[in-house]
Formats: sequence, structure tokens, C-alpha cells
Amino acid sequence: MIRTMTIDDYEEVYALWKKIRGFGIRSIDDSRDGVDRFLKRNPTTSVVAVKDGKIIGSILCGHDGRRGCLYHVCVDEAYRRHGIGREMVVYAMKALQAEKINKVSLIAFTKNDIGNAFWNTIGWTERLDLNYYDFTLNEANITAFNEQ
Repeated sequence: MIRTMTIDDYEEVYALWKKIRGFGIRSIDDSRDGVDRFLKRNPTTSVVAVKDGKIIGSILCGHDGRRGCLYHVCVDEAYRRHGIGREMVVYAMKALQAEKINKVSLIAFTKNDIGNAFWNTIGWTERLDLNYYDFTLNEANITAFNEQ
């Protein structure tokens, strides 16, 4: 079952993030307070996949009024290759469409071979005409990668 994520899902979602190899988790943005702030700003667009009462997938999804963005798209390794990721993406995109958002983007680490293959397989287009820039406003917001 795919449904909208709430802050009550945080502990299970965070535990899932910690299991995903190569996943980057930020110390502030991905804390309970950070995710709560994100969900309050985007209450209808983030999703979880639930099977047998357990969260097995999640997407943080939000928008700025113009463009949607997917963050932290993941499915537990034991449940991959069953269409769950695609179902979650469709659910999130329909939620964005309901809010009159017409374009969606995401960022995937270049080393994330599984993720990049997934996006290519489900019809997303890799943009080679753009450069992605980043500026850190808070040095305490450190990204830790799961090396498992």
C-alpha cells in the first residue's frame, strides 16, 4: 500500500534510510525536526510504501510552487524489483499535479548505479545541459553516507 507520509512515520523511515547502502543522511535536514518542517511545508506529497504493517519504501517530495523535487527515494532491498518504487513515484507525481505543479526534478549521486538505472528505466531524462550548484549555509548540516 502506498500512502502519504506523516511525521508519525519518521522513526521507521529513518531506520529504513540507515539500511540503504550509499544513502546520504544529513544531520539537521534529516533529523525529526528537519523532516517535520519539510512535511509541514509539503503535507500531501511525500509518500511511504507499507507492507504487512512495515514501511518498506519512502520518498520525501515537495515543491516551491513551480517545480517539484523528489528526495530520499528508497525501497528496502528485500522488496526491490516489484514496482514499489515506480508506484511511489507515480503517487508523488499525482500529488504534485493536484497542486498544479507541472515539472519534477531529482538529484541522484553519480555513484548510485542502482538508483540511476531505476530512473532511466522508468523514463526519466538525465539532464546533461545543466550544472548543479550547491552552497552550504550551515556547516553543521553534515551528510553521512551509509557504507554498509
